[in-house]
Amino acid sequence: MNTDGPANGDELFWLDATALARHYQRRTLSPVEVTRATLARIDRLNPSLNAYCLVDHEAAMAAARESEQRWQAGKPLSRIDGVPTSIKDLILTRGWPTLRGSKTTDPTQSWNEDAPATARLREAGAVLLGKTTTPEFGWRASTESPLSGITCNPWDTTRTPGGSSGGAAASVAAGMGVLAVGTDGGGSIRIPAAFTGTVGIKPQFGRVPAWPASPMGTVAHLGPHARSVADAAAMLDVLARPDPRDGWALAPTNHEHVLDAFADAGCAAPPDLRGMRIAYSPRLGYVDCLDPEIERALDAAAATLASLGATVERKDPGFPDCHDTFMVHWMTSARDMLMKLPPAKRALLDPGLRDAMEDAARYTLADFLQAQSQRLEIAVAMRRLAQTHDLLLTPATAVLPFRTGQIAPHAGDDVPREVAEAAGRFESFDWTWWTPYSTPFNLSQQPAIVLACGESTSGLPIALQLVAPHHQEALCIKAASAYQAATPWHLRRPPC
Repeated sequence: MNTDGPANGDELFWLDATALARHYQRRTLSPVEVTRATLARIDRLNPSLNAYCLVDHEAAMAAARESEQRWQAGKPLSRIDGVPTSIKDLILTRGWPTLRGSKTTDPTQSWNEDAPATARLREAGAVLLGKTTTPEFGWRASTESPLSGITCNPWDTTRTPGGSSGGAAASVAAGMGVLAVGTDGGGSIRIPAAFTGTVGIKPQFGRVPAWPASPMGTVAHLGPHARSVADAAAMLDVLARPDPRDGWALAPTNHEHVLDAFADAGCAAPPDLRGMRIAYSPRLGYVDCLDPEIERALDAAAATLASLGATVERKDPGFPDCHDTFMVHWMTSARDMLMKLPPAKRALLDPGLRDAMEDAARYTLADFLQAQSQRLEIAVAMRRLAQTHDLLLTPATAVLPFRTGQIAPHAGDDVPREVAEAAGRFESFDWTWWTPYSTPFNLSQQPAIVLACGESTSGLPIALQLVAPHHQEALCIKAASAYQAATPWHLRRPPC
């Protein structure tokens, strides 16, 4: 399938990084005109979507002009040189405030350092457009905050794009940028990717260096958002380059090689997956709440992967419901961070975040140590699964995008009543009941990718998740690339 597309008109916004690089090399497009057009689109759409909390036209155009000079000289810095890119507002960016969606952050302080992810993107020549919106400190799975307001889904502006990287995913889905950096402490890359029909990769923990360290500790990851698997893989290679400020960082690796056989946009047929073994677990052995439309789409996706040569069999990963294990890790980390704020600033927090912080006071050291032990059991179960299967296929979320202004879908309104029966078991600030497929793999720290695999009867995206063995991002990238090449879902565009 040829993705170069035309070099003018509205379709310019949908060109991926690979196609842009070809145009730049051929001089049929320049980073300057692409950036100018992208900024104009942001100006037009952001008032209704609120995907960006900061846009810097002057800095973006200056970076585009520098990129244009490099391409004209035949010396681009990387595959993403000149590609319009955004940074989530949890990630430090030199010269721009990083307010983390919070009124508690002082915007007047000096902002003179880049986080590793930002620094790597500058070094690769990416054109940084601005900062994307996030819920306060990335705490919830819908993107709303006291500071930045509500971010809307490009597919239906009455619906959430998910969170906490909702601004990042919405910007990519709406053609307001080609690439975006997100963070994932419990699904915050993968949930928005699912709700917006884009691609999100949560790499192995430590693959993308982080600094300062996340207050959410060792469940927190950084990774790419894109519209194609190839773009996400190329961006991941940039983000994964080393930085001495992260004591948890892994040795760098190269994910582009898995795409070499079929990265050419003009390839005639998708690659086959012969020899790949995939465990398909639509409910993980314990999920009692899954929208039937999502389950039907996943059944079809499993059949497609089998048609590409993979051996797909129903098999659960073998660990129990890890809701409580995750909540102990996440909520104690949140409480530790927020209790350091003076009382006057704590009063400015999102009320739901304050509730979560106060509820975390009930956890004891014994609870935390038990959760650590349970977390290890999840990782061991996944390592055992990897002895017989190369990948785990699951839904990305249990529900479709729900209405803005709430932290979870409402029974009988956003989701079928029978699907939301489990919601009553949890407190209102707990969003994990409707996204049980994300948190286990933050606990296990292993790689996972989310991409579109269907649409609901109301036209909303449906997505699958592929989870790879520890340290083997290349496996989920390969299978996701094959699936995307064989299906049309990534070619759908929102009505904006």
